[in-house]
Amino acid sequence: MTDVTLSSKNPTTVRADVLVVATAQTSDGVAIVADQLPADLVTELESLAPQLGITGARDEVRKLPAGTSVKAGVLVLTGLGERAEDGTFDPETLRRAAGAATRELAGLDLAVLALPAADEDELAAVVEGALLGAYAFTRYRTSGKDDAKNAPKAPVGALEVVTPLTRSARAKAAVDRATVLADAVHGVRDLVNTAPNDLFPAAFADAAKAAVKDLGARGIKLTVLDDKQLAAGGYGGLTGVGQGSARGPRLVKVAYTPAKPTAKVALVGKGITFDTGGISIKPAAGMDAMKSDMAGAAAVLHTVLAAARLGLPVAVTGYLCLAENMPSGNATRPGDVITIFGGKTVEVLNTDAEGRLVMADGLVSAVEDGHDVVLDIATLTGAQMVALGNRTSAVMGTEDVRDAVKAAADATGELFWPMPLPEELAGGLKSKVADIANVGERWGGMLAAGVFLRTFVGSTPWAHLDIAGPAYNEKGGHGYTPTGGTGVGVRTMLGFLEAKAGL
Repeated sequence: MTDVTLSSKNPTTVRADVLVVATAQTSDGVAIVADQLPADLVTELESLAPQLGITGARDEVRKLPAGTSVKAGVLVLTGLGERAEDGTFDPETLRRAAGAATRELAGLDLAVLALPAADEDELAAVVEGALLGAYAFTRYRTSGKDDAKNAPKAPVGALEVVTPLTRSARAKAAVDRATVLADAVHGVRDLVNTAPNDLFPAAFADAAKAAVKDLGARGIKLTVLDDKQLAAGGYGGLTGVGQGSARGPRLVKVAYTPAKPTAKVALVGKGITFDTGGISIKPAAGMDAMKSDMAGAAAVLHTVLAAARLGLPVAVTGYLCLAENMPSGNATRPGDVITIFGGKTVEVLNTDAEGRLVMADGLVSAVEDGHDVVLDIATLTGAQMVALGNRTSAVMGTEDVRDAVKAAADATGELFWPMPLPEELAGGLKSKVADIANVGERWGGMLAAGVFLRTFVGSTPWAHLDIAGPAYNEKGGHGYTPTGGTGVGVRTMLGFLEAKAGL
């Protein structure tokens, strides 16, 4: 993890690889948002901006020679876009600007950030965004003396954030929280980016054990049910989906229990470590991205760990529903009937609608364990991307819980949109031979999946988060978001838990 320190020094006097300052769009052109830069340098940059193609737009990052007026070697200009009506920039704008800059600084030792950080909210956003952008996945990259040019670059080694709040206890707490949060998001990204031959259900369970062990004694208990225990216990969703693979399913429970919890929350995550579609096999094109079908379980794991590291007064239990969906002579067939944990039967009409089957086991288990509220998170449906694209996730469920998730997403800067659960879609899930079918009609597929899951939570307050598109970025990076695993959902779920704690 990149080191962060706070500094009240004049940023022009700090010797560093780069000095990062902000630009903004104005009606007249571009404004440099950096009070401590020399006035003549600001004037020169603003006048040269049009010739250099600098617009101040969000996500725009430009590198320039620093000149003699600052000690840093390079000046980095990161765009904030237009100011709000009150003349400020909202926290998410600051996150994106800081993250867009640090994404470009891989391989450097020290960067100084002189971005707006006059109050605790601004400082928290800058540090959080900068750390989220300072990420690289290099596990499978090799480099030798003959390949130095293409060698993978580690994230920037250290960040010095300029702020007048260096002696503020609230500022230090904000930096500590941002560090925990970024570490959790990076943990999710690492799991999602890991090759599926290295991250199968048992390996995922082992990774969860290692993560809990590394955290130390913080009131966390982890249990793992293997394939034999799942079959004996009646977990038909996990068993049915996982039986086509030579590598059996797992259900991992990660429970954080503080001394006097103010609430009990369950987080259920879909962990399909690779999804071929099973017998209802997917097209070959793009199937490699299906290693990301465990992003929900990864987000659940690291949200629980982050809650423990922060010492939140909320009991949180994560349910990681892990299976590999493969076609084989042992695989579940279209037309098979399986029995979910708790006894409800499901006719499997499409083996590529497998996520809802493993989630059903996890949801019933969470409800039986007794929680005040249940959230589930999953890369569940391609229909989510059709409806909302690749950057906006969906949330649906019990109205008050759904709205609380949306509020948490808004507060933490993640894009979620509330969706309905139309009663008429339940009719499409009727089965001629079982209690319910795993797919309905084509239209409203994301909503129908939510309706399916709702049948397994009963009267427990609940929300379902569909992150199918936003969990994995197959295009270029943007803001603090890299290519590959994004870690979406951690910030929202942690914000939800903090709201439950009254923070």
